[in-house]
Amino acid sequence: MNRDIIGGNWKQLKGQIQAKWGDLTDDVFDVAEGNAQYLSGKLQERYGWEKDRAEKEVREFESSLDDRYRH
Repeated sequence: MNRDIIGGNWKQLKGQIQAKWGDLTDDVFDVAEGNAQYLSGKLQERYGWEKDRAEKEVREFESSLDDRYRH
């Protein structure tokens, strides 16, 4: 999982991430601070997803980002 894209652009992406997974609380986003592994763990808890599904969701989100967020 590429943590650099989310981690390096957390402030810019936070709104998009909140729109995608709106059931997560602001506290989760504040603690996550761009940590994709933490985010996928919270997706598992909130949505009841298996680990593989949560990691896949985060990877797919990263893949959907346009080039301005890629290093």
